[in-house]
Amino acid sequence: MQPISPSTLLPVDLHAAVLVGRIWRDGPCVIVVRNGEVIDITPTVATVSGLFESSDALGIARHAPGVSLGPVQALLELALQAPYDQPLLLAPCDLQAIKACGVTFAVSLLERVIEEQAGGDAARAASLRSALQDTLGSDLSALRPGSEAAQRLKQQLQQQGAWSQYMEVGIGPDAEVFTKAQAMSSVGCGAQVGLLPNSVWNNPEPEIVLAVNSRGEVLGATLGNDVNLRDIEGRSALLLGKAKDNNGSCAIGPFIRLFDEDFTLDSVRQAEVSLLIEGADDGFVLEGASFMREISRDPLDLVRQTAGDYHQYPDGFMLFLGTMFSPVKDRDVPGGGFTHHLGDRVTIASARLGALVNEVQRCDAIAPWTFGVRALYQSLAQRGLL
Repeated sequence: MQPISPSTLLPVDLHAAVLVGRIWRDGPCVIVVRNGEVIDITPTVATVSGLFESSDALGIARHAPGVSLGPVQALLELALQAPYDQPLLLAPCDLQAIKACGVTFAVSLLERVIEEQAGGDAARAASLRSALQDTLGSDLSALRPGSEAAQRLKQQLQQQGAWSQYMEVGIGPDAEVFTKAQAMSSVGCGAQVGLLPNSVWNNPEPEIVLAVNSRGEVLGATLGNDVNLRDIEGRSALLLGKAKDNNGSCAIGPFIRLFDEDFTLDSVRQAEVSLLIEGADDGFVLEGASFMREISRDPLDLVRQTAGDYHQYPDGFMLFLGTMFSPVKDRDVPGGGFTHHLGDRVTIASARLGALVNEVQRCDAIAPWTFGVRALYQSLAQRGLL
């Protein structure tokens, strides 16, 4: 694997971007990147959640005084060299809940049904994929969830005994929204992500992640890896928590790009998200891409289905929008599809958001999560920031 250049982690239009992140100095610090310069604004706003709850987050990010930490490329160079158990670059969110939407793309819908029918057995995936494509016989991406056409397809599949709980959330009126990880547990760019030791069929899920405050206002976007254990969830949808929420199973970063005149929610709607997996032990390479224009549900609809009068998030939330990427390229045996090897490097990138890079290891072998909300507030108090 080639060394990572810090410049590849940044938006192609860095000069126009307003970026928010967190680094570790004498504790977690809130930083902004303005015109390529890193500014620590923690004395002005102690948490990213607090910044987003303000009445003018963009104005504060653009103009708040702070301590200059130099060019962002130099910071990223140091971050990539930091030991895994003492990361410099943290996930760019802190107190926000970490929510995720599933089955928001037609391709991922098909793969979720395959996981379910295969019972988590990767060896059965190829034959099931062919049979399901024959059964469906239509382009699911053309269906609008909850529409009359979707309801007709549901009835047809029910009559054939082919209906699935994943079909319900894929083309039905209600989206799948679940809690991906606890607040403060996400890892950042350059960190290790974790797999359960007993998982033998798993993959990264490259996604765009929205930053939403308690008022339901979408303030920006970043990249995320919703590490997925296909065999665990495939055994039973009731194992979703075990499949999705483990040590290091959620990576977010490197920065949250705030919406402004040049970068808006429409920019997200038109974004391309690329994925590169590089094997450390076998030279395996897998590349793919997701196109947000193919999402089945609009991002704002997903936000509305996550929060409202029926469910509040007083500290805001980060919302994974789902992925169309479910790798099927054989790696170890013919027909076995893809699964991670330890040491894989995963790069998730989008031109105007930068790139999120992580190494894959076992979740019981990487640095444990020990710094939670209580530790954050103790650190802020010790630094006189509360």
